[in-house]
Amino acid sequence: MAPFTGTVLGIDPSLRGSGFSVIEASPMHTIRLLDSLTLKLGASKSFTECLGEIFLTTQQFLKEYPITAVAVEQTIYVQNVRTAHVLGSARGACLSAVALAQLPVQEFTPLRIKKSITGRGQATKQQVSQMVMQLLHLLRPLPYDESDASAAALCYCFSSKGLSYV
Repeated sequence: MAPFTGTVLGIDPSLRGSGFSVIEASPMHTIRLLDSLTLKLGASKSFTECLGEIFLTTQQFLKEYPITAVAVEQTIYVQNVRTAHVLGSARGACLSAVALAQLPVQEFTPLRIKKSITGRGQATKQQVSQMVMQLLHLLRPLPYDESDASAAALCYCFSSKGLSYV
C-alpha cells in the first residue's frame, strides 16, 4: 500500500484549553510538526464565547494550512452530565468548522491514540508527550494539550493505509 501523505490537523477539544497541532507526512516517510497551539480561554469568557473561539481557531488552522484530514480525540469518560455537555459542545464547535471545510475527519479514542503512539493503551500523558517529542524530533516536549493533539494527528498518519512511520 502507498504511504499516507498529507497534512493532518489534530485536535484535543476542551472548553478552556483545546489543543491543536498540524502534522505533515511526506512521501519520503518523514513526519514533521508544522504548528501547534493551546487555546487557553479564561473564566471571564462565557460558554458561547468559548465555543465561538474554538470554532474560529479551528477555521484559522484550516485556512492557514493545506489540511487534507482532521483527527479528533474522542471524549470517552466524563465525571458528570455537565462535563459531558461542555466537552461535547467544544467537540461540536471543532467538527462544525471541519464540516464547513468539507474535510474528512476521524475520531480516535484516547486508548487507541496512546496505543498507536506508545504501544500501551494505559500510557500516561508524560509518556505520550515523550513519544510525540521523539517521533517529531522535537528538542523539548509540547504542552500536554498540544501533545495530545499531535498524538491524535500521528495516530491518523499511522492508521491510514496501514503504514507505520516508526
